[in-house]
Amino acid sequence: MVKNATQEDGETYSLAQVSQTQAVEIAGAAPIRLQKLDLARHSVTAPDGRQYVVATFDDTRVGNGYITAVYPQQSGYLTLYRLVICEYSSENPQEAVRRHIELAQAIQQGRLNDYRNNVIYHA
Repeated sequence: MVKNATQEDGETYSLAQVSQTQAVEIAGAAPIRLQKLDLARHSVTAPDGRQYVVATFDDTRVGNGYITAVYPQQSGYLTLYRLVICEYSSENPQEAVRRHIELAQAIQQGRLNDYRNNVIYHA
């Protein structure tokens, strides 16, 4: 927990920033450094050798819930965010993390086509 002190009209307020990230471990999937709103992020390899990034993040500030999405990965490091393969919205972080694990395991088992083209379009 990080505390930031601010001062307004002679009063000092302490703002606590609490991380909502969870340690999610998936066998055979490499964790990726989390971004600010991430709950989990992994690089997953399919049986055909293609690589994908499964990312779950908090998008509640704009009314989209907790988003879990799959993106293709190129050359082991370049994530193609504009080419969303599938995207799901969840109401709570537990459901989102469950979906994250489900999608990562589906990729590992070669079942990504079962989830393909399910994309939520945001206004």
